[in-house]
Amino acid sequence: MKREAVAHLKAHLGLSERRACQIAGADRKMVRYRSQRAPDTALRGRSRDLANERRRFGYRRLFVLLRREGEQPTGINRIYRLYRQEGLTVRKRKARRKAAGKRAPILIEARANARWSLDFVHDQFACGRRFRVLNVVDDVTSECLAAIPDTSISGRRVARELTALIERRGKPGMIVSDNRTELTSNAILKWCAEHRIEWHYIAPGKPMQNGFVESFNGRMRDEFLNETLFRNLAHARDLITAWVTDYNTARPHSALGYQTPAGFALNLTTAIARPAARDEGSARRAIAQPAPKGVDQLPAPVAAG
Repeated sequence: MKREAVAHLKAHLGLSERRACQIAGADRKMVRYRSQRAPDTALRGRSRDLANERRRFGYRRLFVLLRREGEQPTGINRIYRLYRQEGLTVRKRKARRKAAGKRAPILIEARANARWSLDFVHDQFACGRRFRVLNVVDDVTSECLAAIPDTSISGRRVARELTALIERRGKPGMIVSDNRTELTSNAILKWCAEHRIEWHYIAPGKPMQNGFVESFNGRMRDEFLNETLFRNLAHARDLITAWVTDYNTARPHSALGYQTPAGFALNLTTAIARPAARDEGSARRAIAQPAPKGVDQLPAPVAAG
């Protein structure tokens, strides 16, 4: 601000630099100083391109993507500086008020398919007709196992989709969902009895008891649904399939130490298969450290909610 004040006094009042600096309380060396910092033109351009492609990504995830592409920035602070200078800051959407109090973490066995979470998310086509998406998430690996869009999804349809998913991936230890009609229907109860799978219903009005899929729904809403206009059901299916693939294989996940869900699942399977003994300290997933200390953390072999 002092530099701008000195420039204003010189331009509009015709004062000398010495007199303008005295009035503004500025040092003449500071006024004459010109930054010798490299312009980082290529890095700025690539950061802008990535931010335009993924408009809801913050600087931490952009930092991870740049490192994947072979960029060697000096650190996350440098990316944060360029991120701010280029005006790429993501506008925060207003969050709902959260309940006060402490919450105990939900402990889950550290393996894939230990527990799945189900929930629906709603959107509409360009014509205004509404549709819904059935999301199935692995609570340990954070993978999206299925995202099935349709204008109507009944309990029988849910049972068919889960049967097909089990054939591809294997049987889950438990399934968690809310108490909506489709998920408490006779078709679902019969399906659970036939497949001998425990189905846990959360308490009414307590969506955070199903927090894993609720978190996924929030990311899907913020990064994809709010940014996309769907023409029809076929268009929605194609785009949702592509986004889920990107989410599982390319998007850095902060709760997994900025690994991708597919990469974390592979590391988890390898760690479990390795015969070497592990201490009790590996029984829980380490909490990802906040930036700007960096995001290149070691993979944690197990997970907890």
